[in-house]
Amino acid sequence: MSLIEVKVPDIGDFDEVAVIELLVKPGDTVKAEQSLITVESDKASMEIPSSSAGVVKELKVALGDKVKQGSLLLLLEVASAEGTAAAAPAAAVPAAAQEFKTNQAVAPVPPAPAATDVAASSAGPVEVHVPDIGDFKDVTVIEVMVKVGDAVRLEQSLITVESDKASMEIPSSAAGVIKELKVKLGDKVNIGDLLAILEGAAPVAMAAAATAQASAAAAAPLVSAAAAVAPATAVLAVPAHIPTSAPLGLPHASPSVRKFARELGVPLDEVKGTGLKGRITDNDVQAFTRSVMSGAIQTLAAQAQPKAAAAAPGADGAGLGLIPWPKVDFAKFGPVERKELSRIKKISGANLLRNAILIPAVTNHDDCDITDLEAFRVSTNKENEKSGVKVTMLAFLIKACVAALKKYPEFNSSLDGDALIYKQYYHIGFAADTPNGLMVPVIKDADQKGIMQISVEMGELAKKARDGKLSPAEMTGASFTISSLGGIGGRYFTPIINAPEVSILGVCRSTIQPVWDGKAFQPRLMLPLSLTWDHRVIDGAAAARFNVYLGQILGDFRRVLL
Repeated sequence: MSLIEVKVPDIGDFDEVAVIELLVKPGDTVKAEQSLITVESDKASMEIPSSSAGVVKELKVALGDKVKQGSLLLLLEVASAEGTAAAAPAAAVPAAAQEFKTNQAVAPVPPAPAATDVAASSAGPVEVHVPDIGDFKDVTVIEVMVKVGDAVRLEQSLITVESDKASMEIPSSAAGVIKELKVKLGDKVNIGDLLAILEGAAPVAMAAAATAQASAAAAAPLVSAAAAVAPATAVLAVPAHIPTSAPLGLPHASPSVRKFARELGVPLDEVKGTGLKGRITDNDVQAFTRSVMSGAIQTLAAQAQPKAAAAAPGADGAGLGLIPWPKVDFAKFGPVERKELSRIKKISGANLLRNAILIPAVTNHDDCDITDLEAFRVSTNKENEKSGVKVTMLAFLIKACVAALKKYPEFNSSLDGDALIYKQYYHIGFAADTPNGLMVPVIKDADQKGIMQISVEMGELAKKARDGKLSPAEMTGASFTISSLGGIGGRYFTPIINAPEVSILGVCRSTIQPVWDGKAFQPRLMLPLSLTWDHRVIDGAAAARFNVYLGQILGDFRRVLL
């Protein structure tokens, strides 16, 4: 056994960077290229890898220390074979040092010839599969970027897939020549599906294993040689996203996370890290990908597309045969203030515009008597006052709508081309007013839940909506939506259908009105209902029956049991 010194390699044009994390301790066994410490400048952070494999004998730095190129990090106890390897011919030192200089960011130890032989001998047909692209199924292949016979590099994009919310390029997990393509335009693919077969390729894991086998015998002398000739070696350009190069604005993430992000095409500078000191983890990258694919967020590149489209000819409405949108300098009429729309309003606005234009919508307005139901709601809340659960009229509306949807199933359907999809589930969305805009949480399987359970779940979802913590899964899957303005006021309104649903119920504040009972006018609590429906699926007679039946249930809630 022998002791070698592990020093800080060339980390670019940075001096006196602070140690913010120690990743090993005395007694730990480390592999070549394993990260030892994390350092941080005022612009970026990076991990410093080990130049050799061995056992940590002594740490020479502590948290908060300032280090620079050549600073001693630790003493490493290595096998005696590495010590004897130090007697390698001096003539090989300059070339080895130059190779180390070039590759230090990805592999600080250059592979020995034996490693190359191992990789070459292991080369052969390699299957390339779809990596984990988040919780999405059956995404469509919209572009095939290679063909049989093409030579591809590691991480080169092979295909582009698209969900109904976003598109993404799928990279190759190995380098080689495409022997066979297993997908074509229009195919549906999922995680793990076979994309292509490469020949003359070695998988990443195989190549890494071969390099690790050779690194133990070659690492220490080459690192020492590189350090000796470093002042005389020209500084070479270092690729982007390399942790040892520390370009300005580099996100705080480990090399493995950076590689994972490149495989998924994720812009790391747009990902918020949840790890120590804001470090970006694999889970952060996956969560960002899922959010983009679900449409919850947009990348900066995607956000720029609508702006470019808006500047294009015909994007002002001319494409629909409309006159152009008026362009007015409002400031010439008086003081103005410009505020950008929130992300939620941008997303919902685009959906509402599409739905308002493409759906032939009709709205029926009715009143229903909820005098007895309101009395029952008030008494129920008094009985359950100590439980903390408050029942609202919206909870009763949800159960009443489920009963009406069961009686008139076309209102619980969706158009799919020339076919109508009748849903056997009853997921009811309810519009929630939040500081950031309108959001629609969904009560799943409302037919299987009681009024109290629906009230509790509504309260939890509404709070999440106000706090901006609703997940995409909690806002998708609705088969019918209720938009209630009861807490604000108003009489009637025309809600816009939330496609691909075919109907939506609008509710306003109930008021006491005189109602003729055959002998005299009686004060009754009347609830205004506004039912908007898609005329391609529903006709006027069905809509009228639905509203009448819904009013009957709310007038006598015992009908829910029938």
